[in-house]
Amino acid sequence: MVVFAGQGDARRSIALLWRTDEPGEVRPGPKPGLSVDAIVEAAIAVADAEGMAALSMRKVGERLGRTGMALYTYVPSKSELVDLMYDRALAELPTSYDLGGGWRAAVTSWAEHTFAFYVRHPWVLQVSQARPVLGPNEFAMLESVVTILRETGLRPRRLRGVVALLFDFVRGAAKTVAESRLAPSATGVSDEEWWKARSALLEEVAPERAARFPMATWVESEDDDPGEGDAYLEHRVSETFTVGLDVLLDGVEAAMRRD
Repeated sequence: MVVFAGQGDARRSIALLWRTDEPGEVRPGPKPGLSVDAIVEAAIAVADAEGMAALSMRKVGERLGRTGMALYTYVPSKSELVDLMYDRALAELPTSYDLGGGWRAAVTSWAEHTFAFYVRHPWVLQVSQARPVLGPNEFAMLESVVTILRETGLRPRRLRGVVALLFDFVRGAAKTVAESRLAPSATGVSDEEWWKARSALLEEVAPERAARFPMATWVESEDDDPGEGDAYLEHRVSETFTVGLDVLLDGVEAAMRRD
């Protein structure tokens, strides 16, 4: 499921994201019993617990003890709500990093924090990057990583490519974890059961596999044995993430030497 940002009314969406109404503005009538912030927090809780597919104005209203219709006074539609959720969730991320240990250590910290964020909120990965939300916390996230990478001395055009690559790498790794964690409940079969059944069948049906695909066999030859099931998955993802990030940052250093 892919959700595209910015599908609601543009002016209203941007106004909500940036809170252009004065906080102290007094409106006639009774004091409202809800707020945009309360609705957004409730919607994030629904998405965290049940996934993006379960999100609806009705379900968010139920969590707040209201009807779904009561929310429309504050948030025009689900489209604007998704934009607000996405930007609000990003507020969890640090906005600055210590550069005392150099840009590479700071980028590594940024990548680890961002990866953990995506794993905590897997529904965020379903919000397409093709059209940004354009909220303040999305800009703050970009500001933080560009501030770090500015230390490399790379020119803006090349730096934009590095930033895009970092985001794609971190999101891709987190997506693998999110999907692996979702698979058992979605299919009714644990990872351990799935792999055991298919590994045995593969040996039976294709005993010549190693000879036929020697490179695919070789690349797995240094794999250690961290256990099975979830323990194995977490180990492999952590190892792949660490190695992949190191190689990516080695590439940044090579680009710095060329510039």
